[in-house]
This record gives sequence, structure tokens and C-alpha cells, in this order.
Amino acid sequence: MRLAIDDCRSGFATGDGGPFGACIVRDGQVIATEHNQVLKDNDPTAHAEMMTIRAAAQSLGSWDLSGCEIYSTTEPCPMCFAAIHWARIGAIYTGTRIADVAALGFSELALSNEQIKSIAGLEVTLITGLLQEECRTLLADWQHQSPASTY
Repeated sequence: MRLAIDDCRSGFATGDGGPFGACIVRDGQVIATEHNQVLKDNDPTAHAEMMTIRAAAQSLGSWDLSGCEIYSTTEPCPMCFAAIHWARIGAIYTGTRIADVAALGFSELALSNEQIKSIAGLEVTLITGLLQEECRTLLADWQHQSPASTY
């Protein structure tokens, strides 16, 4: 999670996108770490999780990321959760929740990962609150730096 936080902060410095970072790990080895790049790429799908999944798939030479875990500074949105599912990532570790970023004005769907997991009957492991205060600080820093931006 610390790598995801650090990558997120580097995205702040370059103005690439919102206050989100993600890291994919397999067997204790970091495969990929990325941050939100929506503004940089003018791509509404360039969320930290999507960018990290793309980088991990390229690194491993496979779309199948079975055995991997993803660490995300904020609970993945439904789009990212679906991509995590389709990539066969088995565990999601998050810092803050969707409700935390919705409160900042991000255009979030009010559908938690737990709800999606339940509705779809998925086996993915969900661990929330990892380094939660540090991840909340990212959101507060973003709000202070860019109060009008929601990416």
C-alpha cells in the first residue's frame, strides 16, 4: 500500500489525475504500481487500478493475473472492480472507501465492492482500512490542492 501511496503522490506532482494509486503483487513480488492518469491521458478509464492491471498484464505477458493481489488507496469503482474480477485477481486491499471520495465530489456510483461481491457471488477477498489514515491524508491533500477537480 505504501508503494501505491507514493505513486499517487507522484501523480499529484505531475497533475496526471486524482488522488488514487494502486499496486499489484504476486507471491510477495511487486508486479506493477501506477496512479490515476485520467487528466494526463484524457481517458476516463485511466484509473489507478486500470493502469496497474494493464502494466501488470504487460509485465507478466498475460491477461490472467491469478495469484495476484491489488492494493488500492481507495476502494475500486465498479468499472475497476469488474476489471479486477476479469483479470482474476484474488484479493483487493483498500485504504479509503467509495463514500470517502464521493464526499469530495467525485462522480462515484454508490455501489461498494462488498455489494458487487455479494450480488455476483464472487470469491474475491476484500480487506478494507489498510493504512486508512494515510490514504485519507491523500484525499485531504488533493482537496486542498485541487478543490474544483474531480479526477
